[in-house]
Amino acid sequence: MSTQTISPDIIDAHTAKSAVDAALLNFLEDRRKNSGRRQMAGLIDLLTEFMAGGKRIRPALTVLGWQAAGGESGESAVVRVAASLEMFHAFALIHDDVMDDSDTRRGRPTVHRLLAGQGADNRTERFGLGAAVLLGDLAFAWSDQLLHTAELAPGQLAAVLPLVTEMRTEVMLGQYLDLEATGELTDDIDATLLVNRYKTAKYTVERPLHIGAALAGAGPEAMAACTAYALPLGEAFQLRDDLLGVYGDVRDTGKSRLDDLRAGKNTTLVALALRAGTETQAARLRALIGDPHLDEAGAEEVRGLFAATGARDTVERMIDDRYRQALRALDAAPFTAGAVTELKHLAVTATRRNS
Repeated sequence: MSTQTISPDIIDAHTAKSAVDAALLNFLEDRRKNSGRRQMAGLIDLLTEFMAGGKRIRPALTVLGWQAAGGESGESAVVRVAASLEMFHAFALIHDDVMDDSDTRRGRPTVHRLLAGQGADNRTERFGLGAAVLLGDLAFAWSDQLLHTAELAPGQLAAVLPLVTEMRTEVMLGQYLDLEATGELTDDIDATLLVNRYKTAKYTVERPLHIGAALAGAGPEAMAACTAYALPLGEAFQLRDDLLGVYGDVRDTGKSRLDDLRAGKNTTLVALALRAGTETQAARLRALIGDPHLDEAGAEEVRGLFAATGARDTVERMIDDRYRQALRALDAAPFTAGAVTELKHLAVTATRRNS
């Protein structure tokens, strides 16, 4: 297998993404060549297509964490570990779409819809759901294979494995908390932020940075600096996601802006509106959010209520506050200058994005 490498002197998020993409394609092509069955080859093709076009933020942060802690050699191993995180993310997204009964992901039909052949027949729908769960499980298993074939030194493996386990545990908890809250609208802002912390902030930003830094032999001070930067930025990332779920353009997000409202997602945006609104406004929000038949006219009314209660403006301020907190953390971090520059750029991308 050919391995894509990167130079620590020219590293940036784009370079990291390209290297990880190459590692993933090489891995999947090797699996395809050795699949032995047309059904397995078909699943590999589906997984390859599904993984195309992702942001690769977690792999990029893994590589940047390695650079931040002074990593100077073994970049091919770092890339493979970063690729393992992206493969795990494919598992998480496929299962998330099944749990949310989503129709689209990245502008294309979700895996369970594709596997069901878009049919309305109960049997084909059940096959699509079951087969998607299995494809997600396969991605989970292959994320382990990528990790354990990265040719890490024994000390690196000992440092990384507990962090990977924690990352997986935390995102499962975050997903459970999200499921538990969906359809049960409350004005408990702290509860929504707790979901954000486990489902996104720790999983998307903190643990990838920790894993990369651990590969470079980072000490407690550098790991703490990773957390100080990651948690506010990760929360800001999810808050932006909440806004895009309601206001985003499907041509940019690749996902309907009705899905979260129809599902009754209890986001921070929703909690703020319920807390700040009048009884009449709150009652109207409860009637509209969670209605599986909500149309664009109803969604526009919800958006109007978010504006009238000040919830949307408050979320924008929360994003900006957390963005600035992340930048302040970098000012005091014992990171390499190149990594600080790239982490600042990434903070802008994560909080000012439209997809």
